[in-house]
Amino acid sequence: MTHQFHPTSLREYDIRGIIGETLGEADAYAIGRGFGTRVARLGGSRVVVGYDGRLSSPILEAALVKGLNDSGIHAVRVGEGPTPMLYYAEAVLDVDGGIQITGSHNPANYNGFKLVLQHGPFFGADIASLGAMAESGDWVEGSAGSEQVDIMDRYTRRLVEGFDGKAFRVGWDAGNGAAGPAVEKLVKLLPGEHYTLFTDVDGNFPNHHPDPTEEKNLADLRRLVAEKKLDFGVAFDGDGDRIGAIDGEGRIIWGDQLLAIFAEPVLKDVPGATIIADVKASQALFDRVAALGGKPLMWKTGHSLIKSKMKETGSPLAGEMSGHIFFKHQYYGYDDALYAAVRLIRAASDLGKSVTQLRSEMPAMVNTPELRFQVDESRKFAVIEEVLARLADSGATVDATDGARVNTPDGWWLLRASNTQDVLVARAEAKDQAGLDRLMAQIDEQLALSGLERGPQAGH
Repeated sequence: MTHQFHPTSLREYDIRGIIGETLGEADAYAIGRGFGTRVARLGGSRVVVGYDGRLSSPILEAALVKGLNDSGIHAVRVGEGPTPMLYYAEAVLDVDGGIQITGSHNPANYNGFKLVLQHGPFFGADIASLGAMAESGDWVEGSAGSEQVDIMDRYTRRLVEGFDGKAFRVGWDAGNGAAGPAVEKLVKLLPGEHYTLFTDVDGNFPNHHPDPTEEKNLADLRRLVAEKKLDFGVAFDGDGDRIGAIDGEGRIIWGDQLLAIFAEPVLKDVPGATIIADVKASQALFDRVAALGGKPLMWKTGHSLIKSKMKETGSPLAGEMSGHIFFKHQYYGYDDALYAAVRLIRAASDLGKSVTQLRSEMPAMVNTPELRFQVDESRKFAVIEEVLARLADSGATVDATDGARVNTPDGWWLLRASNTQDVLVARAEAKDQAGLDRLMAQIDEQLALSGLERGPQAGH
């Protein structure tokens, strides 16, 4: 038996597609067969499976489990919950890998799979290998069963293990995503006053889209924080691995700013440690880590790439602009937005300041959000190569870790190719608006030289 995946569904960090168009039950079964075969060949026999709140998730889960079973792999089913709950289960149960069925923050008609093999990220060539195995029918045969394990209570108790924070008044917006029920359990374990929004799981996302990096999706949380005069608010994406936050005045605390807050107590405990952030992060963050005696490390965007770099460098803390925050310090090293929310309470307590004060003390920078523009897939990486070649000739100060990040007296600008979409991503940051305008002009010039223009923005 063989299977052909839709060419768009096997991606760099995960598998994702549109239900009924580019992803369906046959794909889920083939993923179970391929991943199960990889596990079996490594001498393993058990895989934990979880799923988010999308309408298509239970059907995909059943097909995935059948695929695992037909490859002789026993499925440990933890049911519906956030992706970090699946990561937790994979870390603490007697299993050889884990699969979460999730469409993350994509629209409601999408779904996908995030995979972990022997406590490490499964991405890039690993994901591509599932396609090759399916095409040639290179699967082991076997038979096995499954069991249900309820792990949510154990997971939420782990989130507050060692909790040393004070009582704050906090708003929580789960956006009808998979984190909702875990958030309801978590707030009962925390001191203080907690107000929750949209914690019932609904794959239609009736209130707002569960992507906390888009400002419009934070309107309800802002209203709640203002009405109840709360200390701060947190929001989660559809599968609970990315956090959004606002202070008591409703100002957004972006991923790199959260990392600047988290870095201080971590570096108190682990002096001189390496703190990793992706290439889209503010220079203010890297400067802050250095000022606190840490080693700032700029790395490629992508949760799997960051996790691998953390392992390699022994880093206790890493984060991405997109709200993925990874704590190895007192935790497991995966991205968990619920744990990050707990650590925000702990950090504010430890530093003896309100979240609003911590946000106010950050250097004022003028920056763009992430700007995305369509580019033909075949030109995507070529354009970046052309830009790097021109910059090399110009003598500019360039970091080529992931695309081109250029430092100038005004600040910095970034142009990189998305690994997951046919877009180029740009970002710029300066001390003032005039400086930002000059940086944007440099981006426009480079795009024009490669026959592109910034034009209308592509959405997420």
